[in-house]
Amino acid sequence: MTIAAEASSMLNPVELFLRADYVVKAVMVGLAVASVWSWAVIISKALGFASLNSQANAFEQAVGSGRSLEEIAAQAGPAPAHPLPRMLVIALSDWREARTRGLTSEAQANLLMSRIDRALDSLIAREGQRVENGLGVLSVVATSSPFIGLFGTVWGIMNAFGAIASAGNTNLTTVAPAISEALFATAIGLFAAIPAYIAYNKFSIDAGKFTGRLESFADDLQAAVARRLGSAPAADTRREV
Repeated sequence: MTIAAEASSMLNPVELFLRADYVVKAVMVGLAVASVWSWAVIISKALGFASLNSQANAFEQAVGSGRSLEEIAAQAGPAPAHPLPRMLVIALSDWREARTRGLTSEAQANLLMSRIDRALDSLIAREGQRVENGLGVLSVVATSSPFIGLFGTVWGIMNAFGAIASAGNTNLTTVAPAISEALFATAIGLFAAIPAYIAYNKFSIDAGKFTGRLESFADDLQAAVARRLGSAPAADTRREV
């Protein structure tokens, strides 16, 4: 094999994989699987956040259009999938139930506000966990892949030095192929880790922003219910809003 052909084979990923030690091959395969897994999570989370934010924008535009909350809740249905209209349905359901039973005292009004607050907080906590699903995979891939790749590199270099000692030849053409196979494991580790690290940080920020969006809407809902409580006369407590 000529020097040029040898150099070309050292840059061929397939050749590097086929010539590698079985342990190094196992490391490479594991890292490749981790990379595919992380990319599946990245694509899924990107599409999921895009859909959530698009629906949230449309819902907030409807709320800000001047239409009544009851009309918007009726349009969303009894069990909407998106958390924002679901929060509205929960708050209005508790409000109607309390009005039907009669709000004859300030203590009952405070109890209603406390019940709505707990229900919305519970929903926000569940949604916060749901939007963070999959981020653990990205975190594990981002933090562990470089070290797994480094393990493959160290193992490959140890085998390379053993082969060099057996051959008794330290010529570059003898050393380079074995070292390049070992270093290829580190390259795969970085290839898996870098996108996972970037995506993990981005989606963590997106999840925090979405949770904050839910909390802001919960505050707005509670303020709206408080205004209704303040404007509802005692003699009209059983009238539907």
